[in-house]
Amino acid sequence: MGAGIGGPYFGKVSEVAENDASQFLPASAESTKVDDRYLDFVGNDELPAIVIFHADEQFTDAQLEELGALGENLADEAGVLSSSPLVPSEDGEAAQLFLGLDPDLPPDDAVSELRAILDAETPEGVTQYLTGPAGFSADIVEAFAGIDGLLLIVALSVVLVILLIVYRSLILPFAVLSTSVFALCVALLVNWWLAKADIVVLTGQTQGILFILVIGAATDYSLLYTARYAEELKRNPSRATATWKAVKGVVEPILASGGTVIAGLMCLLLSDLVSNRSLGPVASIGIGFAMLAALTMLPALLYLMGRTSYWPRRPRYLPDRTDDDQLTEGIYAKAAALVKRAPRTVWIVCVVLLAAGAAFMPTLKADGVPPSEFVLGQSDARDGQNLLGEHFPGGSGSPARVLIDEADFDEVAEVLLTTDGVDSVSVVSSDSPSGSAPVTEDGIQAFGPPGTPAPEPTVDDGQVMLLATLGDAPDSELAIDTVRDLRTELEGTAQIGGQTAVDIDTRDTSARDRTLIIPIVLLVILVILIFLLRSVLAPVLLILTTALSFGTAMGTAAIVFNHILDFPGADPSVPLYGFVFLVALGIDYNIFLMTRVREESIKHGTRKGILTGLSVTGGVITSAGLVLAATFAALAVIPVLFLAQLAFIVAFGVLLDTFLVRTLLVPALSYDIGAKIWWPSKLQHKQ
Repeated sequence: MGAGIGGPYFGKVSEVAENDASQFLPASAESTKVDDRYLDFVGNDELPAIVIFHADEQFTDAQLEELGALGENLADEAGVLSSSPLVPSEDGEAAQLFLGLDPDLPPDDAVSELRAILDAETPEGVTQYLTGPAGFSADIVEAFAGIDGLLLIVALSVVLVILLIVYRSLILPFAVLSTSVFALCVALLVNWWLAKADIVVLTGQTQGILFILVIGAATDYSLLYTARYAEELKRNPSRATATWKAVKGVVEPILASGGTVIAGLMCLLLSDLVSNRSLGPVASIGIGFAMLAALTMLPALLYLMGRTSYWPRRPRYLPDRTDDDQLTEGIYAKAAALVKRAPRTVWIVCVVLLAAGAAFMPTLKADGVPPSEFVLGQSDARDGQNLLGEHFPGGSGSPARVLIDEADFDEVAEVLLTTDGVDSVSVVSSDSPSGSAPVTEDGIQAFGPPGTPAPEPTVDDGQVMLLATLGDAPDSELAIDTVRDLRTELEGTAQIGGQTAVDIDTRDTSARDRTLIIPIVLLVILVILIFLLRSVLAPVLLILTTALSFGTAMGTAAIVFNHILDFPGADPSVPLYGFVFLVALGIDYNIFLMTRVREESIKHGTRKGILTGLSVTGGVITSAGLVLAATFAALAVIPVLFLAQLAFIVAFGVLLDTFLVRTLLVPALSYDIGAKIWWPSKLQHKQ
């Protein structure tokens, strides 16, 4: 019933989604404080948009007059709260005007309408772009538009193909896929209403990750169950008995696996960024429903269909089958034989290979990227920003906001005016027709003929607001360096906000989150593994191997991003997200393996238990890894840099963990150590 209600919500996520980076910062961030105070000075919170016109030759007077009239007409459009006069460039080949858009309207709708009007009414021979914060917001919303449709279609299609190949069955893949889709529908329903009530924040990134994570996790848990159910059908003539034993056999690893992922995700609650913090509960709810569906809905479906579920390869009841038969059947039995024959050589070679890849991890450029690079492919706002920087100060329309005490006006104005990266300075003034008055070394400049008195700054609670137009694009590294230098020089005297400051605070907060959360995730997962495996040594080794695998994935990503795809860099949160998913999901497969190894070790001894566990779980874990890697890779269809990078890191890392770490490294290392792997439990004495 929940899935039936939740299904229609796929097209409604945009109603509660939030993609404004400035809303993700904590209230304690300097830019947040300044931007909140900015409203006290101007009385409104318009979303700035910049329209830039360009021609190959200097504009004629007639063209400028026509463009000026167009700007006046735009002021009458719905959603446009203000419009500036047309401002020609010094070289005469460009002109710009500033629009203030209603922040309560969806930016993509308002910008799309304005762009359509500009396309239709801009004079022939003149090109135009709509850029600025409004333009970039609209481009981001448009980039995420494919999440509800394209992403789901690609992810589900890829999973279906993999399941058809894995099962070689016509019924089972659809039963498993239905389980995943139902889990996603209910998870989306719950999260939608939580976002509606402002309990969690849904962003485009969070939404995409939720879809992929639920589909991948639910399918993985279903693969584990279907493999165990097939085993039990071979051992038991009754499908009821087989169902009960299969559920009993997988409930612990599925709950432990899901619990580990949830624990890792919930560590994101320690983040200062709202976007990171909200992902924890949003994704955890999805994992919870994925586990519930795999342990209830799927067993019920397969019980009703019995052996027919696997048609045309129905598992036959084999009363004479023994556990030793599993050690001689299939490719993973051969992997087990290799581990038995040369365990030390195998794990040393694996460690060397992984370490070689991890050595490139420090070269990953994850100190932030300009917001203009957030969208991959063509971007009208980015093209406009580049053109703006060629003919005007790069920071036009997005000045740094400098909050100071009125008594410090002259001192701070002098610092701003003498800073290389600052092109011009003005002060918010309600006396000025434009809302601000230019500031020079001679003070505030008057409007009108000589003798006209200069406007007075707007004073609120003893403070004034200066606006510093930067010489470089507001999201450029040069602009960031300028604002950082100003913050250092004016520390204790001024606070700085605006688009560039928001970018700086977001980067710094992400770096702080990464440093804090990664060690805590490792500790939490270690504690869970200790309780699950009743051991200390085995969990420590599993954590170390998974961390090494993560390092290799990040090192490989550095090579691919820097030298093959030539990305401009990565957001500081990319390593954090990659770590949380790879460690939590990588541990999943080790849980699947080692819980079965422990089960077999109790019956047959540790070394034989390792070989049996590898042979039995190899196929299902590899299938699960392929599914999860494929679903995360599907994120790359959304033209967003963050998601494309996360797609590669997680997909590659999962495959690395599936084929190398879990198949060879962990079994070989465990086999070499022997029963001591279970220290300090009593099982350490059972070789």
